[in-house]
Amino acid sequence: MTDTIERPMPALLDEDPETLRRYYHDMVLIRRFEERAAQGYTQAKIGGYCHLNLGEEATVVGLLAAMRPTDYLFTNYREHGYALAKGIEPGRVMAELYGRTTGTSKGWGGSMHLFDTSSRLLGGYGIVGGQLPLAVGAALAVDYRGGDDVVVCQMGDGTTNIGAFHESLNIAALWRLPVVFVVINNNLGMGTTVERSSAEPELFRRAAAYRMPGERVDGTDLLAVRDTARRLIEQARSEGTPALLETVSHRMKGHSVVDPARYRSEAEAAEARAADPLTRFRADLVAAGIIDDDGADALERSADEEVDAAVAFAESSPHPDPSSLFDHTYATPVRGDSRRLPADPLF
Repeated sequence: MTDTIERPMPALLDEDPETLRRYYHDMVLIRRFEERAAQGYTQAKIGGYCHLNLGEEATVVGLLAAMRPTDYLFTNYREHGYALAKGIEPGRVMAELYGRTTGTSKGWGGSMHLFDTSSRLLGGYGIVGGQLPLAVGAALAVDYRGGDDVVVCQMGDGTTNIGAFHESLNIAALWRLPVVFVVINNNLGMGTTVERSSAEPELFRRAAAYRMPGERVDGTDLLAVRDTARRLIEQARSEGTPALLETVSHRMKGHSVVDPARYRSEAEAAEARAADPLTRFRADLVAAGIIDDDGADALERSADEEVDAAVAFAESSPHPDPSSLFDHTYATPVRGDSRRLPADPLF
């Protein structure tokens, strides 16, 4: 295990400029998408719950840049940005939030249950930690079939205190499964600080209990996230060694759209704003001569236009018919499967 890994700004000069510009565009796209999602929720166009990736864009883009397109991704319910970075069209993601038939789950999943087999995003889970045992099962399937894909399982810091976390890491280590567990530590499990809920607040150190690699990285440093995640993923791919990666960043808003985050002091909120990964990455790109302000503005306008188009697509898409509510309950037909709606008579 190692302490927090950071990449110095001169490392940008070793990178392909076009790739760096694409990274910035993708980060801005996630930020603008989440801002519009928050707006849609307050306008009652998006129902259910809605949790945003604001402040975690560098981690999202860096992690997905480390994966192959064929690698599997399991996430918790804060997953809009991961869906976009996995290559799902913004319109399909927004349509799912709007509950429309053109969404990734045909409008029945909503914000917390994005799912797309073609891109190998396998959820979107509303139950805290519900994705961990399933991710381990997917890694077992990969190992059983002899493939070289890797499963990446994302979670929040609060998940590290539930039983499924320990059970999943234990099984993965015992059976040497190709899975990398990624803890997004934004310092708050809902409204409780990590220090008040975890006897070991440096969460990457928990990997030691299962004799697997554990590392912590600055989650606002896209290249540090990418390079560390890539090394752990490739190790899992070639050696079947599971790993635990902790990325540390700030959550820009409350736990969900309706959370005013009053448990955070003004000084803490100011610290989060000062650590904004978009501001940091743009400044680094400009300082390194990778892009100028006009070029950065153009990338931001492009992201704005993509999100505008996604919202227009979602708003123009049809709502699902109530009769289709049970169409995808089971993957194959099940005898006696009930399709009774709440208002239907029992007999």
